[in-house]
Amino acid sequence: MEVMSQPKYTGKRYRLDKPELLAPAGNLEKLKFAVHYGADAVYIGGQMYGLRSNADNFSFEEMREGVEFARKYGAKVFVATNIYAHNEDLEGIEAYLRNLHEVGIAAIITADPAIIEIAQRAVPEIEVHLSTQQSTMNWQSVKFWKEEGLPRVVLGREVSFQEIAEIKKHVDVEIEAFVHGAMCSSYSGRCVLSNHFTDRDSNRGGCCQSCRWSYDLFEEAPSNDVWVSEEDAQDQEEVSASKNGVTPNPLFQPEDNAFTMGSKDLCMLESIPELIEVGIDSFKIEGRMKSLHYVATVVNAYRQAIDSYMADPEHYVLKPEWVEEINKAANRPVNTGFFYDTPDHEDHIYEPEEKATPYDFAGLVLEYNSEDGKALIQQRNHFKPGQEIEFFGPGGTFFKQRVDTIWDEKGNVLDAARHAMQRIVIKVDQPVHYFDMMRCKRK
Repeated sequence: MEVMSQPKYTGKRYRLDKPELLAPAGNLEKLKFAVHYGADAVYIGGQMYGLRSNADNFSFEEMREGVEFARKYGAKVFVATNIYAHNEDLEGIEAYLRNLHEVGIAAIITADPAIIEIAQRAVPEIEVHLSTQQSTMNWQSVKFWKEEGLPRVVLGREVSFQEIAEIKKHVDVEIEAFVHGAMCSSYSGRCVLSNHFTDRDSNRGGCCQSCRWSYDLFEEAPSNDVWVSEEDAQDQEEVSASKNGVTPNPLFQPEDNAFTMGSKDLCMLESIPELIEVGIDSFKIEGRMKSLHYVATVVNAYRQAIDSYMADPEHYVLKPEWVEEINKAANRPVNTGFFYDTPDHEDHIYEPEEKATPYDFAGLVLEYNSEDGKALIQQRNHFKPGQEIEFFGPGGTFFKQRVDTIWDEKGNVLDAARHAMQRIVIKVDQPVHYFDMMRCKRK
C-alpha cells in the first residue's frame, strides 16, 4: 500500500477525490488491521463519552500509537464522543478534548450540542462531525448544522437515496452514511428498551442489546366478570383467583421459535455505484465490537469495490468473490436498509440467529521465506494437517490449500496448531505477505 502524507485541517474541508471508507476499530489491533486492509479513516472510542462502553476502547497512549500508524498510510482517526450528556458527564470534557487534540485525533463524532460547543471553543483544530444519534434526515436540518460550523453530518440510517440526493442538492456539506453493519430497531440508536429492562442507558454507552433477546408472547385471558365458555376456560376458579382476574395465555409452543425485534444487517456492497453517484462522501462500516476477521474482510471487500468503480465507472462489474467474502464475515442475514424502500416484516429476524460465522480466523502471517516457500504464522484458532485453509490479504490476495506439515519455531513437527498466539511454520502454495490472514472453515 502506498504511503501518503496526512492531510492537514486548515479550516477548509479537505476533499477526497473519491469516497472515504470509514471503518470501526474496537481496539488498537483492530485499528491496524482496518487501516492495513484499506480504510481511509477509522473511528474509535475513548474510555469516556462514547456509546460502546463494553468495547475495549482506547487509552490516550493507544490513541497516539494508532494515529502514528494510520498516518503512515495516509489515514485518519476519529473518536466517538456521542453520548447524550447529563450534567455530571460534562465535568472534564474540555480537558478530555484537549488530550484528543494533543495525541493527533482528526475529528470527534458527537450529537450533544453542549459537547459540540465546548469542542468548537476549546479545540477548534479538531473537526466536529455530527453523530447519527441526532437522527438527521432532511436538508434543512443538515443546513442548520452546517451553519453551526460542522463540516460533516452523519445521517440517520433511515434516509433513502432520494432523500440523500435532495440533501446534496440543497447543502454543500460532507455527508457520511452507514453502508454496512447492524441496524437499530429504534431511530438511529434512540432506544430506551435497555434502560427499561436493565437500567443500562443506551444513550450513555450501556446498551444491553435487548432488541436481540428472545421474547415470548402472551394473550390475556378474559377477566372473571366476563362469560367464559367451558371450552375456552376449563378452570374458572383459576381465572378468578389470578391477579386482576387475568391469566396470561402463552401463544408460543415450546417447539416454536422465540420472537425477536432484531433487524437484519445492512449491506450495500452491491450498490457501490449508487452510493457514489448520489454523492455520499464517507462510507461508514458499523462494528467496533466485531472481530478482527470481520473488520479486515469487510473493509477489504468494500475497498476493492470502491477502487474498481472509481478506476472505470463505465465498465464496473461487481465481482462475486467480493460478495462471497462478505458472506464469510456476516453475523446475520443482510438487506439494504432504508436506501431503496422502507423495511417491513421480511427485514427482521424471527428465526434463531446463527451468530457464529462459518469461518475461523486461524492465523496471521508474520514472515514469508521465498526460498523454501514457508511462512511463519501466529496461530489464532485451532487447525491441523489435512485441513483446508484460505489465505487472504489487502487488494484481493486469495488462495486455498491443504495444510501439510506443521512445525514449531525449533523445527519440531506438531500434530496440530492448538495453542493461541503460538508461532508455527507451514509451507504455502503461493507467496504471502506480512499481515495476510489465514482462515479455516468451521466444522
